[in-house]
Amino acid sequence: MNTRYLVLDSRIIESTVNAKLAVTAADKDPRNPLFGEDNPWEKRYDNLYANVLYDEQEKLYKSWYSPFIVDQSSRGMKIGERQKKKYKPQKGREMGVCYATSQDGIVWDRPNLGLVEYDGSKNNNIVYRGPHGAGVVKDLGEKEDAKRYKMFTSSGQAKMAISFSPDGVQWDPITVCPDINPYRVDGTHYNTLWVDELGEWVGFTRMRDQQEIGSDSMKKRHGSWPPRQVGRTTSQDYIHWSQAMPVMEGLDENLQIYSMPVFRHGSVFLGLPVIHNQRSDRAWTELAWSADTVDWHRVCPGSPLIANSDPIGSYDWGCAYSSAYPILLKNEIRLYYGASNGLHFGWRDGFFCLATLRPDGFAGYEQKSDRRPASINTASFKCIGNELQLSADIQSVGSVKVKLFDQSNEQLLAEGEPIEENVTDGVVKWQNGFSMGSVKGQAVHLQFIINAAKLFSFGFDLFD
Repeated sequence: MNTRYLVLDSRIIESTVNAKLAVTAADKDPRNPLFGEDNPWEKRYDNLYANVLYDEQEKLYKSWYSPFIVDQSSRGMKIGERQKKKYKPQKGREMGVCYATSQDGIVWDRPNLGLVEYDGSKNNNIVYRGPHGAGVVKDLGEKEDAKRYKMFTSSGQAKMAISFSPDGVQWDPITVCPDINPYRVDGTHYNTLWVDELGEWVGFTRMRDQQEIGSDSMKKRHGSWPPRQVGRTTSQDYIHWSQAMPVMEGLDENLQIYSMPVFRHGSVFLGLPVIHNQRSDRAWTELAWSADTVDWHRVCPGSPLIANSDPIGSYDWGCAYSSAYPILLKNEIRLYYGASNGLHFGWRDGFFCLATLRPDGFAGYEQKSDRRPASINTASFKCIGNELQLSADIQSVGSVKVKLFDQSNEQLLAEGEPIEENVTDGVVKWQNGFSMGSVKGQAVHLQFIINAAKLFSFGFDLFD
């Protein structure tokens, strides 16, 4: 049973005093961009829609990313040219799925695979032509080797589709699924994950307000299209999928959700919604969480997890589209993302980039005012371990202190020694020789007292 609790999960927080939840802006890697539109077939990275995993079996980072391989390119254009000439997608433009690998996740190789013809040659790293916004996963639980890798995407007919591969390189022909969306697929970065509790795959697509499609009020309210929605669909076999239902949309008609990779971490599911500002035409990545993949909660809307950089023309000034999925390492979280130095619908150069967080560092509680400590009181939950551990960043004069209360939240059972330095899964040491084992199996409450610090998570027996 997973005992890691992220404090962004409101189910475990009963009350707070002088405390605020704050998203942590990811640090941009100084080596960015890691690579760009260097090959003739990489005409426009657009949103890149990258999928990244670390293959434990092969000790290798792998990425599947989706550039437009037939389109107009910004390569060589000067700023003045881009401002004078409006970008228009090339007629018949086509997206492809490309493959890259890395030993360290920093230096990437785009191997010559010799599989797919482009401009009369197969000397490229393309694994498939045609799919849009392909999501790729490696299924370690799959019994059939031929279906080890799974692709969830849309076909040229604007229908949802799937494909399988034994190695992530050589793929079966695309199979169009029965209608997942009631009217048509709305292009995005599609992604899937297996959910043990449900015993099925959950997929995320993009939709529009179905009741407004074709309605008289639609054009008056939205112009040509109603706002984008995140759609959710399920499958037990990765072939037959339920009709997608909307589970989240933007807070208003200007700030819309363009895509949302979803993954499991600790006791929750985390989503990385990419917010597209319809007026400014810039896009960035924010944070959301869910207990069940159905009911979603935005975390500090308006606070980017992966922000755009300044000044104008910086490699990710225009767009910062999170990949699927973060790489959770022992000492950091790696958030790969697709970036562009121009506006979403404008001329732009695209790049593959990296940002990082400390472990569990997506969002945490800190003081509203530094004049007094903050306190976080948890809901009642069962103590299921012998050691309480927490992750927090502590400033030079700061600390986090823990108090343990009984089920009624009235009797103080123990106080922990102050934690006065940065910790990841740091063990709480109790005063007066108290042992958590003495209340194992019992319902308890915790109070965290935060002073010049930020608390991210806690849990029981989080040892390797």
